[in-house]
Amino acid sequence: MTTLETRPASVAPSAALHPDEWQARVQLAACYRIFDMLGWTEMIYNHITLRVPASVAGNERHFLINPFGLHYSEVTARNLVKIDAHGRVLDGSPHPVNPAGFVVHAAIHEGIPEAHCVMHTHTTAGVAVACLEDGLQQTNFYSVQLHERIAYHDFEGITIHAEEGPRLLEHIGNRQAVILRNHGLLAWGHTLPQTFAILWTLNRACEIQMATFAMGRARPVPEDVAARCSRDALQFDPRHGAGQDVFDALVRRVDRIDASYRQ
Repeated sequence: MTTLETRPASVAPSAALHPDEWQARVQLAACYRIFDMLGWTEMIYNHITLRVPASVAGNERHFLINPFGLHYSEVTARNLVKIDAHGRVLDGSPHPVNPAGFVVHAAIHEGIPEAHCVMHTHTTAGVAVACLEDGLQQTNFYSVQLHERIAYHDFEGITIHAEEGPRLLEHIGNRQAVILRNHGLLAWGHTLPQTFAILWTLNRACEIQMATFAMGRARPVPEDVAARCSRDALQFDPRHGAGQDVFDALVRRVDRIDASYRQ
C-alpha cells in the first residue's frame, strides 16, 4: 500500500466520487503541494494535469486541473476541477479554469494516448535555459540522462490558441521531456510519478547548467558516454518504479508539514 492510499481517518472520499477518481485527486493534490515545497510555483499560474481514470471516464478524455486563482498550497483533492478537452467544467466546480492551462495540456492528453499526466513549470533555471539559442547542453550528470529524450517547441506567444496544438504535438513526437523555447519546461508521462521524475531531472539539469555557465565554459560529455547514461537512467522506466519511490518519499514529507491536501 502506498502512502497516498493511507488517508487519515478523519478524511474520507466523497460519496459522490468513484474511489479511483478520489485516489487520482489525492495524488494530484499531493503533487501540487510538492511543487510548492520545492519552490516550483509561479504565483497562481502553471498547471499539473492528470487524466481521470478510464474506470471513471471510459474512453472520454477528462482530466483534473487546479482551480484558477488558488495558490498551489491551497489545492486539495476536493477543489481540483474536472474538465474535458474543451475546458468545459464537468463536476459543477465553482472555480474557473485558466485557458492558458487547458489548451496545451488538452492537446497533449488528446494527442498522445499515453500522456496520463502533464506538468508545466516556469522555474528560473528552466526559463533561462529555454531562452538559450542552444537550449540544454550535454554537459552535466542530469542533462546526459535526458540525451535524445528532449523535444523543443518554438515560442508562439501565450498558449491560448488551439491551433498551436498540432504543431506542439509534431515537435514533441514521443519525447517526454520538452523545452518550450523562451517559455519554460514541460513533461508528460504514463503515470504522475514518472512525469515528476522526468521533470525533476530536466529542471535539475537546467539548474546545473545555469550555475556552470555562470562560472565559465562547460566541459561537454562525449556522445557515446551520454548515450550510455541515457540508456542506464532507469528512474523513468516502469520496470524500475518510474519515480514512484521518490514521489512517495516527498508525499511523506508533505504529510509531515500539512496533510490538508487530502481533504
